[in-house]
Amino acid sequence: MSFRRRLVAEGLGTALLLAIVVGSGIMGERLADGNVAIALLANTLATGAGLVVLILVFGPVSGGHFNPAVTLADAWEGGLPRAEVPGYVAAQVIGAFLGVAAAHLMFQEPLFSASMHIRTGPSQWWSEFVATFGLLSVIWGCLRSRPETVAFAVGLYISAAYWFTASTSFANPAVTLARAASDTFAGIRPVDAPPFIIAQLLGAFAATALFRWLTPSVSEHADEVVVRHDGAP
Repeated sequence: MSFRRRLVAEGLGTALLLAIVVGSGIMGERLADGNVAIALLANTLATGAGLVVLILVFGPVSGGHFNPAVTLADAWEGGLPRAEVPGYVAAQVIGAFLGVAAAHLMFQEPLFSASMHIRTGPSQWWSEFVATFGLLSVIWGCLRSRPETVAFAVGLYISAAYWFTASTSFANPAVTLARAASDTFAGIRPVDAPPFIIAQLLGAFAATALFRWLTPSVSEHADEVVVRHDGAP
């Protein structure tokens, strides 16, 4: 698949992911009538289900990363040429902001607005490390044993992590940046985003390093992140 097509797949997939995350957050909050637990449940179900579908649809084209942390891990393991990493990350970040804009337009919100949702402190940063460590562990672990299950495992894991982490599991630098431009249920203050991203990258690095030792042959499956893809023209 040509590099241009893979970039479009990554950008579009990430845009749709953010439209799902932000849009379901807005809808959940409006319908929950102040019940945060119900709003979060709605946000969780939509995100987990949407993520499975997006990986199944776009994964065969680009690998279905939608996440710079996953892209960097894939490149480290040799599944993605390092020269292609900047293109993937740029497509993901641009797509993420387009997805936020799409969600805002659907719900008559300002196109972009700096979030006022406070998400800071050691417990939040640790949560993001754990969430991203778990995400990459799920990816590498499933690729080693049952690669056909990765899309479902990732969707289920993120659904669970919404509830067992204090940060509600962003686990994605592109998602974090874009959600800083949404003053809605899913938002994060721009000032709180950098520590989240650092924690996410550290978590991805730690999980990838662990699985390089734990299951050395995992690098043989690196070109399947998250679904098998082929970078050839």
